[in-house]
Amino acid sequence: MRLRVRERLRIRERLNKLQPLGFLYSAYETQLLAQLDRTALPRHVAVLADGNRRWARTAAPDMPLVVGYQAGADKLREFVDWCADLGIGVVTLWVLSTDNLTRSSSEEVAPLLQVIENLVADLSINYRVQVVGDLNLLPDDMADRLRVAEQKESGRIHVNVAVAYGGRRELRDAFRSLLASEAEKGTSLDTLAETLEIDHISEHLYTAGQPDPDLIIRTSGEQRMSGFLIWQSAHSEFYFCEALWPDFRKVDFIRALRSYAQRERRYGR
Repeated sequence: MRLRVRERLRIRERLNKLQPLGFLYSAYETQLLAQLDRTALPRHVAVLADGNRRWARTAAPDMPLVVGYQAGADKLREFVDWCADLGIGVVTLWVLSTDNLTRSSSEEVAPLLQVIENLVADLSINYRVQVVGDLNLLPDDMADRLRVAEQKESGRIHVNVAVAYGGRRELRDAFRSLLASEAEKGTSLDTLAETLEIDHISEHLYTAGQPDPDLIIRTSGEQRMSGFLIWQSAHSEFYFCEALWPDFRKVDFIRALRSYAQRERRYGR
C-alpha cells in the first residue's frame, strides 16, 4: 500500500510537470527563489500539516484514509528537504495531537501510527530527529522504536516530530519536571514561588534549548493554533494556506517565507 500510493503520487507529479501549467509553476518557483531574501529566513519553522483526511476523501475516494496519511507523510519528507536546502536549522512537524489520539477509533489510529513510525525512521537517516510529545500515550513497542530513531543523530538539521502532542499537556509536563527538579534540590514551594522565572519554565519544555519557532505554517484553510506550541509561539509569525497538506507545493512554501521576510518583527515592542 505504502509503495503503491507513493508511486501514484510520483506519476501524478511527473505528468503535471509535463503540462504547460507545470512548466509555468516551475518557472515561477525559480523566480520566487531568486527573489527570496536569504538573510531574512527563519531559523525555526513549524508546520501544522492539516488536511490529509480531506485530501484522501477527494483525491482517492475509493481508497482507505491511510492513503491521505501516507501522502501527507511523503509531503513532510519533501518539506524537511526544502528547509534543509535553504539552511533552515530547526523544523517542527505536528503529526498527531493528543485529541486525535484519544478521540479517534483504534481502527483509524493504527494505520496512522504506522505511517508516523515509518516517517520518523526515514527522517532519522539524514536528520537529527527528536520526538516531542507524551510517548506514554503510544503503544510501548512504537515508543521504543521512536526512541531508537532519536539516538541516530544523523545531522544536517534538527527535526522535531510532535507525536501525541498537546500544548496544555506540554505545559503540565514542564511544570511537573520543574517541581520534581526543585524538590530534588530541597527547594520549598514558598521559595520556588518567590524565585521562579520564565527561563526556569522554558528549560523544562519538550523543545528546551532550541530557538522558538519564527514562522508557523498551517494548511487546509484553518486559522487557529489548536494548542500548538503554546509557550514557544508567543512571538511567532503565522502563515495560513488554503491548500490541503498533500497539495502544499514548494511554491506555497516560498510564498510563506517571502511573507515572513517582509514582516517587521517587534517582539512586543
